[in-house]
Amino acid sequence: MSSADRHAAAPALAAVEKRFSAAAERGFSRAALASTAAATWLALAALTLRWPDVGEWGRGSELAIAASVIGLCLAALACVEFGAFGPAATARAAPLRRLTPWLCALGIAFSIWELLAAKTGVLPQPFFPPPQAILEVFTDDYAKLAESVLASVKLELLGFAFGASAGFLIGVWLGWSRRFGYWVHPVLRLIGPLPATAWLPIAFFAFPSSWSASIFLIGLTTGFPVAVLTSSGVSSVNTAYYDVARTLGAGRWFLVWRVAVPAALPHVFVGLFMGLSASFAVLVTAEMMGVKAGLGFYLQWAQSWASYANMYAALLVMSAMCAGLITLLFKVRARLMSYQKAEVKW
Repeated sequence: MSSADRHAAAPALAAVEKRFSAAAERGFSRAALASTAAATWLALAALTLRWPDVGEWGRGSELAIAASVIGLCLAALACVEFGAFGPAATARAAPLRRLTPWLCALGIAFSIWELLAAKTGVLPQPFFPPPQAILEVFTDDYAKLAESVLASVKLELLGFAFGASAGFLIGVWLGWSRRFGYWVHPVLRLIGPLPATAWLPIAFFAFPSSWSASIFLIGLTTGFPVAVLTSSGVSSVNTAYYDVARTLGAGRWFLVWRVAVPAALPHVFVGLFMGLSASFAVLVTAEMMGVKAGLGFYLQWAQSWASYANMYAALLVMSAMCAGLITLLFKVRARLMSYQKAEVKW
């Protein structure tokens, strides 16, 4: 290669070198973060095993094993980020890479929690049990927790389905029919803003069982936002859609269910998200007040016996259940409305 050719190729070579240098720097940074995260979890395992507990806590060895497994996985991820297993493995590690900062923060948080609760006794007991106490609940009381989860899911889904269906139908006719809105809208404005817990005495008196009363309260909480937002969506549909459909010979039912409802679906799903979130508060309250099964009942039982580890475990399960149902609802929305970018993220 002549000197002129080398001079012409110099900028391209410099750009390639710069790109490779930036990639190597990013790989080193990701590997350093993964190594730090691995060190935090391995330190938690060593702290749990080597430092004697202040009180008598079980499942310490199981917690140390779990922390060691997570730490070793993160150490393997650090090796992948260094390029020890090739670019293909580095590309496949992308999903775990996004979790690395959170895993590092959780390792530090668990270590501090273990130190303050189990090793030094700074946190007052039994109000702040250490991590192994909550792990013991999942390993020893899993049958009762699973039974409570099934009861809560059944009650939540029935109440949510009842409220969402009623709210959707009411909202469609509120947005479509002025006559229907004239009679129903004032009632909805009177009843809807009231918290569902205010209806507890009336519901438990009017319904034959606390279980059916709880379904009614969950449905009432869900139905109000669904009805309001569905009505808003139907009433705001562009009239040009109706004109085009009428020109093609569409009748009234076609206009309602094939024009108005599909156009109002974004509003409907926002109402469903709001109703599902609000219904969980009513679910817990209803289970504490009268239902003899479910996570709310489990929480009340744990609190009455000062079993705070059981209470925190139930709260974690409840949070996972709520997040799972909302995620499922978002997936349904994405499937039904793949043509539209979601305005609400989860």
